[in-house]
Amino acid sequence: MQAIKAKVPRALPTGAMLVCADNSGAREVQIISVLNYKGVRRRYPAAGVGDMVVVSVKKGIPEIRKQIHYAVIIRQRKEYRRPNGERIKFEDNAAVLVNEKGEPKGTEIRGPVAKEAAERFPKIATIASILV
Repeated sequence: MQAIKAKVPRALPTGAMLVCADNSGAREVQIISVLNYKGVRRRYPAAGVGDMVVVSVKKGIPEIRKQIHYAVIIRQRKEYRRPNGERIKFEDNAAVLVNEKGEPKGTEIRGPVAKEAAERFPKIATIASILV
């Protein structure tokens, strides 16, 4: 896991529902906690593009449902600014299920993947179809 270059706002608090964009069997996940989050007292931990989170699978195949997994956020609706001045936002909030090392559980990713998440997790970049 490498550092992130853009200043991405943490727009997804604990409890946010995300679309699972890979073919691991999960369709919808909920954020339980954010890894490496250092926050302010009484503030909900929040995550943005490129962050690794702990999620609970809410919809999906029965073998994977009601279990806790790691995930990386690859898209968020809240726009953010890149160092070259352009602003990026996506149509939905989406994540990809990974293991503790950041290696994806699925073999393909549906939809675009933010460049910030791809440069931080190289294994996600290899299976991504579109990098934005």
